[in-house]
Amino acid sequence: MTAMSPHNSSEKNNGQPNNARMAAINYFKEKLPYFIQLARLDKPIGILLLLWPTLWALWIAAQGFPQLHLLIIFVLGVVLMRTAGCIVNDYADRNLDGQVERTRNRPLATGKVSSKEALIFAVMTTSLAFVLVLFTNFFTILLSFGAVALAAIYPFMKRYTYLPQVVLGATFAWSIPMAFAAQTNSLSKAVWLLYASTLLWIVAYDTIYAMVDREDDIKAGIKSTAILFGDADKIIIGLLQVAALIPLLLLGHQLQLSFWFYLGLLAAAGLFLYQQYLIKDRDKEQCFKAFLNNNWVGIVIFLGIVLHYFFI
Repeated sequence: MTAMSPHNSSEKNNGQPNNARMAAINYFKEKLPYFIQLARLDKPIGILLLLWPTLWALWIAAQGFPQLHLLIIFVLGVVLMRTAGCIVNDYADRNLDGQVERTRNRPLATGKVSSKEALIFAVMTTSLAFVLVLFTNFFTILLSFGAVALAAIYPFMKRYTYLPQVVLGATFAWSIPMAFAAQTNSLSKAVWLLYASTLLWIVAYDTIYAMVDREDDIKAGIKSTAILFGDADKIIIGLLQVAALIPLLLLGHQLQLSFWFYLGLLAAAGLFLYQQYLIKDRDKEQCFKAFLNNNWVGIVIFLGIVLHYFFI
C-alpha cells in the first residue's frame, strides 16, 4: 500500500473549500427565488405604499428636495423594513397561510423556506436598516426603536383584535416622524397631520385588501376590519378616505401650500371615487385592483407636494 503523497493531500484539502463554495452557490441559487417571494420583492406594491408617505414627509420637512444622503437612507430603509415586516408576518402566519387561497403558496407555508432561515433573513434586513439609521441623528435613532416595535407586534394583532389594519397604519406611518426628525431634528404639528392622514388612508386601503380574503379569514379565525365592518364596509371605507383627506387640507392651510398641492388632493379624491366604483360588488379581483390603485394616490399627492416646492 503506497503512502499518500503531500501533493495528493494538498489537492484534497484544496478541494474542500471549493466544494463548500459550490455548495453555498447552489444553496443560494435554489433558495433565492423563495427569498425574493418571502420578501415580496416580486410584488413591490407594499414597498411603494410605504415609500410615498415617507417621501411626502421628507419633501415637506425639507421644504423642497431633501438632503441627498437622507433620501438614499430612507428609500433603502423602506425596502429593508418592508422586507423584514413581510418575513415576520409570514413567520407569524406560517400555520395559517395554507388555509387562505391567496397565501397558500408562500414559501414558509409550503416549506420552501424554513422558520430558521426566515428569522435569520429578518434579523439581517432589520440590522441593515438600523445601520442606515445610524447615519442620521440621535433623535431619529431613538424613534427607530418605535418602528421596530410596531413592525414586530403587527403580524400577531390579527389573532387578538379586529383592528390589525390600524396597527399596520401606525407602523407604516411611523416613517413620517422619523423623516422629520432626520431632516429637522424636531417634530412639528405638520408631522401629526401627515401621520393621521396616512394612518386613515392605510386603514382604508388595507380594509379593501382584507375584503379579498374575508371568507378564508373567517374560516381560519383571522380577524380584520373587513370582517368587523361587515355589510357597512364600503361606507366605512369611503368615510375613512374622506377623513384621510381632511388632515391634508388642514396641512395645506397651515403651511400655505399652493394650487399644485390641492390639485394633487383633488386627483386623490377622484381615485378614491374610482376605488368605490371598483369595490361596489365586493368582487375579489376588483377589490384587489382597487387596493393596487392606491399606489396612484400616493403618487399624485407626492407630485402635488413636489410641484409646490418647485414653483415657489
